[in-house]
Amino acid sequence: MFQDSPIYDRLVAERGDIPTQVRREAERVSREVEFAMQPLLSTGPAPAPVRPVPQGSVWQRGALPPGSQGI
Repeated sequence: MFQDSPIYDRLVAERGDIPTQVRREAERVSREVEFAMQPLLSTGPAPAPVRPVPQGSVWQRGALPPGSQGI
């Protein structure tokens, strides 16, 4: 990318080739994540967790008063 730039060459000599180091680290992390995700990808999506409904919050329809037809 900057091979013909004396400023870039000087920065690399002083500080190291940071873009190349970052690229290698990102590729390493990407491989690790891909490896870690393989068991999840092969089994398919996990079922949604079932949450228990608290007893006091369940709505139940009561009996209709006499003479009403539910309208």
